[in-house]
Amino acid sequence: MQMLSRLAFLAFLTVALSVNASAAPDETAAQRDARLKWWREARFGLFVHWGPVSLKGTEIGWSRGAQVPSDVYDELCRDFNPTNFSAETWARTAKDAGMKYLVLTSKHHDGFCLWDSKLTQYDIMNTPFRRDVVKELAAACRKHGIVFCTYHSICDWYQPDYPLGSPGGRSPKAEPNMDRYNLYLKNQLVELLQNYGRIGIMWFDGEWEKPWTHARGLDLYQWVRRFQPRTIINNRVGIGRGGMEGGTEAGAFGGDYDTPEQRVGKFQNDRPWESCITICQQWAWKPNDRMKSLQECLQTLIYCAGGDGNLLFNVGPMPDGAIEPRQVERLREMGAWLKTYGESIYKTRGGPFKPGKWGASTHRGSRIYLHVFRWPDGGLQLPDIGTKIRSIKALMGGQVECTQTPDGIVINVPPESRQEIDTLIELRLDGSAADIAPVAVGGRSLSADKQARASNVYQNQSGHNASRACDGDADTRWATDSGTKQAWLEIDLGKAETFSRVVIDEWAGGGKRVQSFKLEVKEGEEWRTLHHGSTLGSNWELKFIPTIGRHVRLTILDATDGPTINEFEVHRE
Repeated sequence: MQMLSRLAFLAFLTVALSVNASAAPDETAAQRDARLKWWREARFGLFVHWGPVSLKGTEIGWSRGAQVPSDVYDELCRDFNPTNFSAETWARTAKDAGMKYLVLTSKHHDGFCLWDSKLTQYDIMNTPFRRDVVKELAAACRKHGIVFCTYHSICDWYQPDYPLGSPGGRSPKAEPNMDRYNLYLKNQLVELLQNYGRIGIMWFDGEWEKPWTHARGLDLYQWVRRFQPRTIINNRVGIGRGGMEGGTEAGAFGGDYDTPEQRVGKFQNDRPWESCITICQQWAWKPNDRMKSLQECLQTLIYCAGGDGNLLFNVGPMPDGAIEPRQVERLREMGAWLKTYGESIYKTRGGPFKPGKWGASTHRGSRIYLHVFRWPDGGLQLPDIGTKIRSIKALMGGQVECTQTPDGIVINVPPESRQEIDTLIELRLDGSAADIAPVAVGGRSLSADKQARASNVYQNQSGHNASRACDGDADTRWATDSGTKQAWLEIDLGKAETFSRVVIDEWAGGGKRVQSFKLEVKEGEEWRTLHHGSTLGSNWELKFIPTIGRHVRLTILDATDGPTINEFEVHRE
């Protein structure tokens, strides 16, 4: 598969760059909020990763030059003929799921384009299929009231002018020219922005590689908004993203919103965010990939809304163009739930009760929606909100009891009325829920915000130091260097305390890395073992007879890879 000739390419650039595009408009904070309003109210969108790689069932982009030799990968398009592709069905699937927008991988890191691009022959029109997927899907989304959006990779491991190639951007190209590639990138965006109607979101990716710069990112942001001023652009247009947590580093240019990947973002109501998460494990289609349960799917969506963010939920269509029936059915199950209880998700804001192991809350007007996943003994205890509760209702049926005092709120639902996935309760207040400052739920652990130290910290980064395991934030974590098999994490409670329960939350993204550990308390100058165990995992908990001590230590004796702990909590009871 050949690129267009350089002369033809440069001729096209001359035409494309002459397009009359007004300058990107300046905007006030209020105007920016108005531009993002539809998206923040939508809360739920469909992500679609798809291309010729589906013929192999390996990961899009990343398997080029790795699991699949680059020359073989690049020729997959010759056999790509997805005759069961139906833009109508895809759009309808998104609508039935209760999704409000759809983001399609117009071009991933592998460089293959799903539209009729005049800048390359490596596109859908040079396959046996020969149909413009972007055109058909954009039209179908408009028909069904779904906002059409595009994912577009900044890096391009196929295009010869881009400096790096496969595998994974680690192979330098023979004759790169980043300035010329930047023109290629910008003018492919012209094609998308001028020929396919409204683009609700331009979802960039691939900005982490060194050829990309802050200046190029800011310029690209302004370039897109010259053509479509109301388009929303994610933070991956710049270079300030802090890893897979997706937040924009202080002082960095970060587009319009943050992008946590394969995890729910932390509670954040001062800057918009959207978690992108797969319905299975791989972004592109993979045969027999493990699919998330309905409980995992719904609770992920609720946690996102409760944290004041969106969920962009990904499917990878099969080689024939159809989305797997089991994935479609799961999405329809989510849509059925949203059809009944969507008032607690759409057009809401997160809080005022911050998400936790108990569940999450959202609010709109004078209403607070409590989504309770786990019921503590004695009922759910909430902090005082300074506003009278006028009424309370179990939206899924059954009785609910509420006691409100100056010390706080206690809510209980009989066990027979609790729902396995989510027990939804509506509180109606005397005033606006938006006036209540966000507050955490549940008693603080004795270890919260205490001093901590560890034997090893991932690349000596402050963002992964020992204190991250006792900051009360499940979205931060203590991490160790790759290949670490033994390590320890020690908490100084500040003074001798009596405690009888420990909760350790191992980072789920790495699986159960810890294979052997012991929990210790310091007595004088010696460490006494409280417990010796094997694996930890998510929210591992141990109760024991009351013990007095100031220093508590988790000693990891064996791990499959660098141990990573979200939270190390020490409780009185």
